[in-house]
Amino acid sequence: MFAVVKTGGKQYRVAENDIITVEKLVGEPGTVVTLDQVLMAGGKVGKPLVAGATVAAEIVEQTRGPKLIVFKKRRRKSSRRKNGHRQDLTTIKITGIKA
Repeated sequence: MFAVVKTGGKQYRVAENDIITVEKLVGEPGTVVTLDQVLMAGGKVGKPLVAGATVAAEIVEQTRGPKLIVFKKRRRKSSRRKNGHRQDLTTIKITGIKA
């Protein structure tokens, strides 16, 4: 059975024992978190969420994404700006789906 969950403004299709990387969640490695924004579970499609459905996950590690360079340049004005960004990420393992 699989589910579609929403976390960090993005949607993920997950099944039991999947390991995915999502936007940062609060917690230490080994902490169990519950994702309660379930858009679809098994064959049920929510309007917009499936009532009573939850997905349990365990935090594997807290990490950071690749470095991105943000460069803005305006023509003919000698105006430019360079900035860097690294997103905080959390790797989680799906331990159970309750529909």
